[in-house]
Amino acid sequence: MPRAGWVKPASDRRLSDLVSVGVLTRTFPPELVDEVIAESGRMQVRHRSLPARVMAYFSIGMALYSEGSYDDVFSLLTDGLSWSEQWREEYRAPSRSAIFQARARLGFEPMEALFRRVAAPIGRVGGAGVWMAGRRVVAIDGTCLEVPDTEANDQHFGRPGVSKGERAAFPLARMVALAECGTHAIFAANLGTYAQSEATLTEALLPDLAPDMLLVADRGFFSYALWRKLTASTEADLLWRVSTGKSAPKPVFVADLPDGSWLADLKQTHSAAARRAAPMRVRAVDYTIDDGRDHPEAYRLFTTILDPAEADATALAATYAQRWEIESAFDELKTHQRGPRTVLRSKSPDLVRQEIWGHLCCHFAIRSVMVDAATGSGHDPDRVSFVAALRITRQTLAHQGDFSP
Repeated sequence: MPRAGWVKPASDRRLSDLVSVGVLTRTFPPELVDEVIAESGRMQVRHRSLPARVMAYFSIGMALYSEGSYDDVFSLLTDGLSWSEQWREEYRAPSRSAIFQARARLGFEPMEALFRRVAAPIGRVGGAGVWMAGRRVVAIDGTCLEVPDTEANDQHFGRPGVSKGERAAFPLARMVALAECGTHAIFAANLGTYAQSEATLTEALLPDLAPDMLLVADRGFFSYALWRKLTASTEADLLWRVSTGKSAPKPVFVADLPDGSWLADLKQTHSAAARRAAPMRVRAVDYTIDDGRDHPEAYRLFTTILDPAEADATALAATYAQRWEIESAFDELKTHQRGPRTVLRSKSPDLVRQEIWGHLCCHFAIRSVMVDAATGSGHDPDRVSFVAALRITRQTLAHQGDFSP
């Protein structure tokens, strides 16, 4: 119960008021959680002490309180949920075995569906760093997460080899994600094994690219096949860095443009089928950054924005620098939210996936609240500290009566 004399704050725009245990039910309402669970076929047939809805929130709570035990997370989470005005039932802490069995009954599908249903770009019109030439700037990149060294995880996810025939200490789950550069909101992701390439995992994300987006990617993503597939199946524009070494793509010069960029055609010649395919028209931007080095690194960008009147070469080069925002988003999720050098806790592939989707839901919920708080106070969401928001969230989870849900 709230402490005696507690009065709900008049404004809901302060970060400490917005970020609380209610951030879970605010971003993922109970009705939606129930709907997603039912659609996934995971709704319990008979009444249980650990309903599927509670376990869905528990999966997010594990990410929010990643260093806590099952008992700690469940106690803190359910105290807050029972106190919230949207909850009418109290839950007593069950055994760890019961929690594990309830997680297994839930599976990963409802958590994946919950993230896919809710996560979306959240940058507002006119928001700092969100738009360029009328396009929402989003980035794509991949990362790996260490999972417990069990036989099941090793067989499913695999692990990299190291020197002298040895293997890495832990299996790795690979994730490719899309993030909105102006808000760090991860709004789409695809999970796979270590052996799966980032390009392979990227294909499942194509439906998440909207026509008003500009997709930024580092040079590791480029291939003729992937570029052709994206330009054929999505109306989003592309701005990708490409390598300039011996194995780099060989654009065929077409015309110089007044801003210093140039038009080119991309065409493979390694096979008869490739030679018959129509060339892909791109605009190339070559530049270096004056950082005081004697031999500055050369950059080459390919973009589908062919008209320099829409975005000149300088604007494109500056926009490409925002690709690093997705690296910051991964750092928030892996280093601060999960904990530095922390291995995920789940010992089976399905529960690993459930845990990762829980982390993604948690990160999106916190980022959503940060955008609301920043917008209400007229600040850039990038200037609001994720570490501070995470700390406040954990504090209010532990002392839920002090803050509004």
